[in-house]
Amino acid sequence: MSQVVDVETPGRRPIEIPAIVYRVAGIVLIGLGLALMSDAFLTVANLLNVLRQTALLFLIASGLTLVVLAGGLDLSIGANVGLSACLVATAVQATGSVAVGIAVGCASGTIVGVINGALIAGLKLKPIIATYGIMWVLNGLTYWYMQGGTIYGFPGTFRQIGSGYWLGVPVPVYLMAIVLAAGVVFTRLTTWGHQVYAMGANPEAARLSGVPVTARLYLVYAISGGMGGVAGVVYLARLNSAEAGIGDALLLPAIAAVLVGGTSLFGGLGSVPGTLIGAAMLTLVLNGMNLLVISSNWQPLVTGAIVLLAAGIDTVTRKRAEARG
Repeated sequence: MSQVVDVETPGRRPIEIPAIVYRVAGIVLIGLGLALMSDAFLTVANLLNVLRQTALLFLIASGLTLVVLAGGLDLSIGANVGLSACLVATAVQATGSVAVGIAVGCASGTIVGVINGALIAGLKLKPIIATYGIMWVLNGLTYWYMQGGTIYGFPGTFRQIGSGYWLGVPVPVYLMAIVLAAGVVFTRLTTWGHQVYAMGANPEAARLSGVPVTARLYLVYAISGGMGGVAGVVYLARLNSAEAGIGDALLLPAIAAVLVGGTSLFGGLGSVPGTLIGAAMLTLVLNGMNLLVISSNWQPLVTGAIVLLAAGIDTVTRKRAEARG
């Protein structure tokens, strides 16, 4: 369900402009600014790198979007990516099979998602508490499993998933397109997707109207976990090495992409395409900092500021909407 902004024109009816238009305009303005400040921005190599990084971030944030739409939160997504990547690394090195590695990543991520769903839908724990606890459990398991070691050096066929090209376009971009299409179909064209929006808007009303809230919570957390596993595969294939801290820095950018893309932390409002735009905007900002030789130490600060700004805008917008009706 897309947000719209009313533009008042004297003597005329308000014009409804989808909020996503403003976000696209923001991407264009950021791109123009970076093109003026850095000659390297519009090079083919840099633009392909931006696409690849956007795809990686979107894969992590896409499942999280469904969770937030349903009124939940998944703070374990970064740790899930890290554990999945380490398990995939072991599986690929032991078997030499790309298919086995992908299966391990998807399975491990989905299991984590189901556990989150059980804690939240089954035991009725608050999402922030349940997923925060699981985040630390996963971090502990990952560090215990890796024992301070690093797994590196994978078959070229596996590395193609994260760093390869097809027809001149990075392979992760095709994966991003598939997930985007699936997300749009799920949220817009299926009853399950509509029920997710209803749960986020008013869970009690959704329950009274016959929505199986518990089952849908299991579903969205399983999807979020599964996408964490997929992202772990792609991330590992990109880096060509796995260590215990591989997923530590991924949570905040994923949340930022969801919020900047217009998905409300209160649930019931937002979209998967919006998250793609949020991922692209965040990637452009960080890419610009790299091109302008701004220390990487500032990147967490900037990302955190973007999260606070997006959350603040979300809160103000929500209050104004409530005041109007």
